[in-house]
Amino acid sequence: MTGKHAAPLGVTTSLLGLGSWNTWDRMAFDDAVGLIRSAVDAGITLFDVAHYDMGPHAEGSRTDLIFAEAMRAAGIGRDEYQLCGKLWLWDYPRTGFAQQLDTALARAGVDRADLVVVGDYRERPDVPRIVTDVAEQIRCGRFDGWGVNNWLAADLDTALEFAAREGLPAPGFAQLKYSVARRSMAEGPFYGKHFAAGRLALQASDIFEGGVLLGNRTPGRKIGADVGGIRDSIVDTADELGRVAAEFGVSSAQLAIAFCLAYEPVANVLFGVSSVRQLADNLGAPRLAAEHGAEVRAAVECLWLDRAVNPDGSW
Repeated sequence: MTGKHAAPLGVTTSLLGLGSWNTWDRMAFDDAVGLIRSAVDAGITLFDVAHYDMGPHAEGSRTDLIFAEAMRAAGIGRDEYQLCGKLWLWDYPRTGFAQQLDTALARAGVDRADLVVVGDYRERPDVPRIVTDVAEQIRCGRFDGWGVNNWLAADLDTALEFAAREGLPAPGFAQLKYSVARRSMAEGPFYGKHFAAGRLALQASDIFEGGVLLGNRTPGRKIGADVGGIRDSIVDTADELGRVAAEFGVSSAQLAIAFCLAYEPVANVLFGVSSVRQLADNLGAPRLAAEHGAEVRAAVECLWLDRAVNPDGSW
């Protein structure tokens, strides 16, 4: 189950990846071990793992520690999977990337990542400094490629331009909220021009809106920001998504993943599951996308809810 984009992502990944936020720390340990083993055996080799310890994520999460323990218990070697880590800008540059990596990699039980996502800030960052500091960590062999998350489009533009001018590694992907309901950041004028030009790959995340899109109206987990205040509308959309999925003879989860995979810039899709049963169902999405991707996207066109939203934010 390899990815469609070795470049500009930097490495070839599995099409499907498992996220860590509010995932491993909500499961019984033996269930986590079994799920990770099943995922790797099925060809899912990309794991998004972060140390949630800054800004709004300063919540004392153990999800990365549990991931490391579960990998060991499952007998999975480091050469059998790819790690996508996080570098946070909440306290940057006071807490620099080298220091963050020292902590995050140790907690994840590895000595390097394959990819990192640099993201989340309250104040406009010093983009040239970020690009330069990321380049130094790549030079030191701590990861191979990088992407951005929750950056203003103008800051992404600056990063790409500065990296090209200075001959430094540019961000190769963007980890964005992307789903049947939230499409404007990726498909609109903000990041869309870079995807269309092939300068950037898309790593789709939050594709189920924390479970809301799958019919869980009151999820018992923390969900990402509700950009544009459209979550209530997304809750009301779940039934229609289920109806469309039934027409294809699949689950809502399969349809939601296939929708993402059928968008050409998507390199991989991240999701969270809490059981092997859910994982097994999701594994049907790549085939659905390959055989009926265009029809799937056409069938859910009416569920695009953030058309009128400016997802790029304001300062």
